[in-house]
Amino acid sequence: MEVIPAIDLLAGRCVRLYQGDYQQSQVFHENPLEVALQWESQGATRLHLVDLDGAKEGTTINLDAIASIVQHLSIPVQVGGGLRDRTAVARLFELGVERAIVGTVAIENPELVQELCETYPYKIAVGIDARNGKVATKGWLETSTVEATDLAQQISDKAAAIIYTDISRDGTLVGPNLESLRELAQISKIPVIASGGISCLTDLLSLLSLESLGVTGVIVGKALYTGKLDLKEAIGSIDNGRLQDVIIGNTRIV
Repeated sequence: MEVIPAIDLLAGRCVRLYQGDYQQSQVFHENPLEVALQWESQGATRLHLVDLDGAKEGTTINLDAIASIVQHLSIPVQVGGGLRDRTAVARLFELGVERAIVGTVAIENPELVQELCETYPYKIAVGIDARNGKVATKGWLETSTVEATDLAQQISDKAAAIIYTDISRDGTLVGPNLESLRELAQISKIPVIASGGISCLTDLLSLLSLESLGVTGVIVGKALYTGKLDLKEAIGSIDNGRLQDVIIGNTRIV
């Protein structure tokens, strides 16, 4: 299971929000590139970038910061936030972004998402951000009437993954919503990446029970920035060659 460190961009800085609330933002670093290089040096195999300004405004805002990070890293980068049309998505791929993450447009224009998945097979991830089971949109500022599970069933099998966030857990360090993740993974045709609430190794290990259902990765943010979780240790706990895959005699303990 892939451990993916997150960088949330707000006014060009690296921040974390509490439950998606822009009024409760905490700045962790003035230079996102330095943070990205730090995560890469600690063994990250992928980076998750969110343009918070873009998510709020509906268009990519932190393009320079995104471009700089992509140019300086050797690992794949996935980017979301404000991608509401073909041009915005194409611009990211031109920069070298590996995956584009769409969210709001999956509710407002599902036909476009289908077209994007056909044009860029396995390079479009769909962010499903849920508040009390309903999909939130526009930087989590609005909540739709669409159930997260209903949207998950509609996603093209040519999408790279669903990134599922329980907004009530995001930035809270209270642990993932395993029940909701299980429900969504069971009906999804494509891999699911968990996001929100991770605070410690125990939280990461709890996700392994969902691996067989298609939960293939987890995004970690605040726990890394507050020092509650060490990235190298996190990767060692659930990624390839994880610590609990121990060979004792002829017995493999997983």
